[in-house]
Amino acid sequence: MFPYGPVANSSENTMNGYNRKVPPKRRYEMPKYAAPPKKKTCKERIPQPKNTVAMLNELRNGLIYKLESQTGPVHAPLFTISVEVDGQKYMGQGRSKKVARIEAAATALRSFIQFKDGAVLSPLKPSGNLDFTSDEHLENDREKFKHVSKSAITVDGQKKVPDKGPVMLLYELYNDVNFECINIDSAQNNCRFKMTVTINEKKFDGTGPSKKLAKNAAAKAALASLCNISYSPMVVPQKNVPLPIDDKSSSMELPQIHADAIGRLVLEKFMEVIKGQEAYSRRKVLAGIVMTENMNFFEAKVISVSTGTKCVSGEHMSVNGAVLNDSHAEIVSRRCLLKFLYAQLDLQCNQATAYQSIFVRNTDGQYPYKLKSGVHFHLYINTAPCGDARIFSPHENDTGVDKHPNRKARGQLRTKIESGEGTIPVKSSDGIQTWDGVLQGQRLLTMSCSDKIARWNIVGIQGSLLSSIIEPVYLHSIVLGSLLHPEHMYRAVCGRIEKSIQGLPPPYHLNKPRLALVTSAEPRNQAKAPNFGINWTIGDVELEVVNSLTGRTIGGQVSRITKQAFFDKYGFLMKNLPGILKRSVTTDYGQTKANVKDYQIAKIELFSAFKREDLGSWLKKPIEQDEFVLNE
Repeated sequence: MFPYGPVANSSENTMNGYNRKVPPKRRYEMPKYAAPPKKKTCKERIPQPKNTVAMLNELRNGLIYKLESQTGPVHAPLFTISVEVDGQKYMGQGRSKKVARIEAAATALRSFIQFKDGAVLSPLKPSGNLDFTSDEHLENDREKFKHVSKSAITVDGQKKVPDKGPVMLLYELYNDVNFECINIDSAQNNCRFKMTVTINEKKFDGTGPSKKLAKNAAAKAALASLCNISYSPMVVPQKNVPLPIDDKSSSMELPQIHADAIGRLVLEKFMEVIKGQEAYSRRKVLAGIVMTENMNFFEAKVISVSTGTKCVSGEHMSVNGAVLNDSHAEIVSRRCLLKFLYAQLDLQCNQATAYQSIFVRNTDGQYPYKLKSGVHFHLYINTAPCGDARIFSPHENDTGVDKHPNRKARGQLRTKIESGEGTIPVKSSDGIQTWDGVLQGQRLLTMSCSDKIARWNIVGIQGSLLSSIIEPVYLHSIVLGSLLHPEHMYRAVCGRIEKSIQGLPPPYHLNKPRLALVTSAEPRNQAKAPNFGINWTIGDVELEVVNSLTGRTIGGQVSRITKQAFFDKYGFLMKNLPGILKRSVTTDYGQTKANVKDYQIAKIELFSAFKREDLGSWLKKPIEQDEFVLNE
C-alpha cells in the first residue's frame, strides 16, 4: 500500500509507483552584519508641470467651481463649468468635468497672467516693460493672494463658514502665531480654560471647558478681528443648505467683533461688581445691556448686569407693586435699563444737565422726547431665552434648516413655572389668573422670556408709562453666550408674528434685532439654580441682591426696580419735565398705563397676531397687582 503523504525526514516521494526526488529548498542566510538593500533611484527626477487649476489655487485660495450646464448626448456630454475670481466669472468647457474645470481656470489665468514659453507666469500691466525672468511679480501676486484670503469668505454674495478649522486657518494666514494658556478662571465660568493667541503683537482671548475649545475660541476671535472671517451659526454653512432665514433677515447677523465686545463687556462688569460679594456670584443665567453711540464699541457703556432664573411665589404677591414678579436675568436687565432711562430724563429737568442726556426734545412728533440719533442698546444673555427660543435648540446643534418647521409646538406662547425652572405652553395653563385663586394655591404663571422679548420688538423696551413721554425704544441686537439656533431664535423673537402683525400706530413697528453668538461659548451649567439674583445699573454704588421667591431684597426691603419705584419716578417726571402738557397723575398704576393709547393699541395688536397664528393667548397677572396709587 502506498502512503498518502511524504515519508518523514525523506527527500523522496513515492507517487503512482515512481520515485521522484524533491529538490531541497533554497535558504538565504543573511550575513551577520549585512547592509540594508539600497533603493533604486532615478538618475534625475523630472518635475511635472502644474495644471491651470493648481496654478490658480496658488494665486487665489478658496475658489468655488460651479457646474453651469451639461449638454450633448449621454455618450458624449459637454460640460460647462464656471469659477469666480475677484468678482469676475470665467467659463470653461470640456468632455469631462475635470477638463472643463481646467479650461475655466486657464481662462481666469489669461485675464491677469501672461504665459511666456508656456512656463513662466507674469501679470499683465497696462504700461511699462516687464522683466519676464524676474520672480518679483510672483511675490506680489502671493501678497495679493494673502490679502484676498484674509477678506471675508463669500458665496453668491453671502458669507459662508470656512472649510477649515479656525486654528488651522490662522496658521495658514499668519506665520507668527503664538498660543498661551494664561490661567484657569474658576470664578467666572465653571473652571474654564483661558487661551491667548498673539499675532503681530495683537492679543486675542478665548475661553472654554477644555484647552482645545479655548484655543479654537481664541483663533475665531483673531480671524473675526483681523480677517472678518466668522464661524457664527448665523453665517451660511458650507453645505448646500441655505440659512432658514429669508432674504429680508439675511442682514440680521451682528459682526462677530461687536458680539464678542458686548459679551466681554458684560462679563467683565459682572466680575467687577461682584467683588466683595462673591457669595452671590453663583448663577446659571447672566444678562446685561450695553449702550453704544454710532456703533463705537471702544466707548461702549454697560448699562446693566443681572443674574436670576426664577419667579416670585404666589403667596408673596403685592397689591402695591413692591415685589419683583419675574427675576429672570434678561427681564431684570431690561428693568435696570428702565431705571437708566428715567435717570436720563431726570437730566432734562435741569437746563444745566440737559446736554448730558441721551434724550433730546422732539419738536416734530407727538412724543415730547426721543433718543439721540445713533444711540443703540444691545442685550447679552449667556444662553438662549427660556421658551420658544431655547426649548428646541439643545437638540439641534447643526445650523441647518428646521426639520419639523410646521409642528404645532413651534412658536407657541409659553409660561414659566412658579418658583421653578422651565416653561409650559399657555394652552395647558388654567387661563385667566385671579388674585384669590393664586392665594388659594393656584400656580402663579409668568410669560416666558422669549415671549417677552417678542413683545419688546413690537411695543419697545421703554414700558407703557414712559411711552407717554418718549418714542418707542428698540433693541439693536441680541447676543447669546450659547444655544443660538438661527431659525428658532429668529422665530421666537420676531419671525412667528411677522406675517400676521398689522395696524400698528406709527412709530411702532416690528423690530428685527441683529443676532449673534460669542466665540467663547459658555458650557452647560448643571448646577442647581440659586434662589437669588443680582442686579446693577450704571450709577449704582453697589449691586442689589434679590430673593427670587419673595421678590424683595435679601434684607426684606423693596427693590429699586419695582413697579412702585418706577411709578414714583414717573410722577416726578410729570411734574418737573419740560414739555409735558398734563402734569398731574390722578389714576392708579394700571389705569395710568391704560391711558397711553398708542402703546395699548400696539399691545392689543400683538396679542391678536399671536391668536391669528394659533399660538395661544397672552396670560396676564391678576389685575389687583396694578391697583395702587402714587405715594404722597
